[in-house]
Amino acid sequence: MSSFYTSLSGLNAAQTDLNVTSNNIANVGTNGFKSSNVEFADVISSSLYQAGNSVVGQGTRTKSISQEFTQGSVQSTGQSLDLMVNDQGFFVTKAAGTGSQVNFTRDGAFKLNANTDNVTDSAGNELQVLPVDQLGNVTATGSAAMRTLHVPETNGTAKATSEIDLSMTFPSDAAAPTDTTFSPTDAKSYNGATSTTVYDSAGNAIPATVYYVHTQSLTTNSDGTKSGTSQWVAHTYVGDQEVFPAGTTTAPTLTFDTNGTLTSPTGVQTYGAVTPTGASGPLAISFNYGTATQEGAFALQTVQSSQNGNTVGQLSDLTVGDDGVVSATYSDGSSLKLGAVALANFTNPSGLHQSGSTNWQATGASGAAQIGAAGTNGLGTVSQGELEMSNVDLTSELVNLISAQRDFQANSKAIDTDKQMLESIIQVV
Repeated sequence: MSSFYTSLSGLNAAQTDLNVTSNNIANVGTNGFKSSNVEFADVISSSLYQAGNSVVGQGTRTKSISQEFTQGSVQSTGQSLDLMVNDQGFFVTKAAGTGSQVNFTRDGAFKLNANTDNVTDSAGNELQVLPVDQLGNVTATGSAAMRTLHVPETNGTAKATSEIDLSMTFPSDAAAPTDTTFSPTDAKSYNGATSTTVYDSAGNAIPATVYYVHTQSLTTNSDGTKSGTSQWVAHTYVGDQEVFPAGTTTAPTLTFDTNGTLTSPTGVQTYGAVTPTGASGPLAISFNYGTATQEGAFALQTVQSSQNGNTVGQLSDLTVGDDGVVSATYSDGSSLKLGAVALANFTNPSGLHQSGSTNWQATGASGAAQIGAAGTNGLGTVSQGELEMSNVDLTSELVNLISAQRDFQANSKAIDTDKQMLESIIQVV
């Protein structure tokens, strides 16, 4: 009967080999997956008093199932939070909350959590980074220094607009509008308009529009010379509210002499405060037309327009360098260094415990995680917009599949032969 159990151990070994191979094939498309190899050892049962040349093997057993941590193929995605470790190292993730389990992975498919603005994997585990200064230099290393990568959606402080500078060119030969009663909804009641975006104290964007009405032209003398003044009335709206110079209730008049020089108003003109619809509070804005001119047969045009308010910067770009430093850029031109992607290495990666979803956990066999920044202490660099695919060699796995099948068939045949021999003996008896 010993041959039966010997062949049975062979069947179990072939089944294990088949299971491992099947798992490798099933994960050929899994990001960051590492293929496994099964190793077997023979089983010998003997005593000290038994001659060495008379020992008969008792079958086989599974010695170990180890993983191959070779680099997988590269898939380019162009996504800012798709990351890949080149060469040695694992990304470090951690479930939200104090004391949560730390995981290590080669799968760099991360995303921004819309509720927390933290970078997480598909299971919600948060990507860990090391602190950096604003030059991108890592200021601390080791597991105690790690923190979750948080990407603020906004940056900076909103500032309410208090002054607008308008550099305008007015046409000297412009005719008066055909409709004599001004209305911002009647394009025939004004010659042209300019619009500038201003901001309230909360950073809300509000349009500031000035409508220009030509009310008086220069006088043409009999000798062809010009005399008198040219005048333009500037109707100013902040949002849906018309504003006037402080202390008045009439729109100001811009006056030009025969040389096209602005003679009135000069300098900064302060307007009364208004609270347009959608604003968080009143806006008191000053206007400066100091560089406005009037020239020949040109159309009304804005040469330059500026205002001194700003909204908070909105996240516009996220970049990750080869050194793993994460930089956020905002719409107001500001930028932040958010941290350096933490990488982990192990003395014996094959000793890591697989916990599913291409995550591993440290064990006594693997040794403690050695945490550092990309490109230091033997750790690889980080690529943005790329993912590491499975390192499964499908051709080799199909060959292993055939081999496992043949092993299974051979051991099945040995069991069948043992059965036939036993039946023959029983018949003789």
